Amino acid sequence: MAINELRAIATFAKAAELGSLRQAASAQGVTPQAASLALAQLEAHLGVRLFHRTTRSLSLTEEGRRFLDAAQPGLATLQRAVHGTRRGREEIAGPLRITAPRSMMLEVIWPVLDAFCRRYPQVEPDVQLDDRIGNWVEDRVDVGFRSGYPPEGGVVARRLMALQLVVCATPEYLARHGVPLRIEDLAGHRCSGFRHPATGKPMPWEFRVGEEIVAHAVAPAFCVNDIELEARAVLGGHAIGQLVGTTAAPLVRSGRLVPVLTDVVAHHLGLYVYYGSRAAQPARVRAFIDLAVDMLADNPAFGLSPQELAGASAAHAKALKKSQKAAAARAPTRSG
Repeated sequence: MAINELRAIATFAKAAELGSLRQAASAQGVTPQAASLALAQLEAHLGVRLFHRTTRSLSLTEEGRRFLDAAQPGLATLQRAVHGTRRGREEIAGPLRITAPRSMMLEVIWPVLDAFCRRYPQVEPDVQLDDRIGNWVEDRVDVGFRSGYPPEGGVVARRLMALQLVVCATPEYLARHGVPLRIEDLAGHRCSGFRHPATGKPMPWEFRVGEEIVAHAVAPAFCVNDIELEARAVLGGHAIGQLVGTTAAPLVRSGRLVPVLTDVVAHHLGLYVYYGSRAAQPARVRAFIDLAVDMLADNPAFGLSPQELAGASAAHAKALKKSQKAAAARAPTRSG
């Protein structure tokens, strides 16, 4: 029969400490029969008798005393390791390894990390910005974020929010080039392009037409591989762009950008938080995930409601019409 040496030695040491095999069994949460069997297996394994036992007393043999003296330092070291690990698991301190896409870090995830570090200053963040999902085990990642589709590979993933794809431009751009009313009208516009991080090819724009997601290829007049740079290009009036809602929402609300094609805005993509297992997480990891969910889950700040989309477009159309009327009124007239 196989012997669990560590458990048997621990039973032996506890029995020697308490002077009772029954009390040792109780202290270890096992039955007296299990403790007696473990001790008998240990003695058989070592080939010596460790205790003098009667029905009322328990005393160490000489061999038992020597074995206890040799075993106790190792057992004490193991106990410190166990207690230290359990205590560390419950402390909100120590390294916190996070991976996140560059496109989401500053605007969306940074406020969560900033608030978390202020709340728990003993945490040591280690952040890797990456638009791909790598091997989270090899990379020793505690918490990951991904935009787009849910990650695969044995991780637990939770969708935090939908990511809208909003076509927008500056009021000045639309005054010069006109407002596209149909997807097909984009062929006559200077469109921004975003290169896929894996293939390097410009990604098509995506729209929700009815119940389907339709991919529409554009010929980029301004192509980038960074979402912030694309937003700068659109804000500079160099192009009309399809921006993620987390980027577009504050710019539309401030009036710096105007949404167009608002009846076909897609929101099939999402922002996900993922991790390995909820059961064995250190407290710092659990606390960070909980805060991320609390601050980000379906947060209206990172998207535009249908009313906001329609209202912004209508406000721009009204302002443009007013401007055109004023310009017509100022234009010189021919006298006959």
